[in-house]
This record gives sequence, structure tokens and C-alpha cells, in this order.
Amino acid sequence: MKALKDMARHILNPLHVFCRLRQLGMSVPAARRMCRVYEYCVYRLVL
Repeated sequence: MKALKDMARHILNPLHVFCRLRQLGMSVPAARRMCRVYEYCVYRLVL
């Protein structure tokens, strides 16, 4: 169960999300803004 939690924590990490958004072609400022909102609205509530 710990491995699953660690994997979820890695995948949901805002920096990981930022890298995936950049790979999809999003600009740096837009990806930063989206990750900032994601971190405050989703990531902190989930973990």
C-alpha cells in the first residue's frame, strides 16, 4: 500500500504535472500558472 501512495504522490506532484504540461506543448508561463492553481486547489487537499 505504501508503494501505491508513493507512486500517487509522485504522479500528482505539481512539478511532475508541470513537466507533463510542457511535454504537451504548453508555454512555461501558462504551465506555471496552471500548476500553481492545481497545487493550491487540488494537491494540498489530496495529500
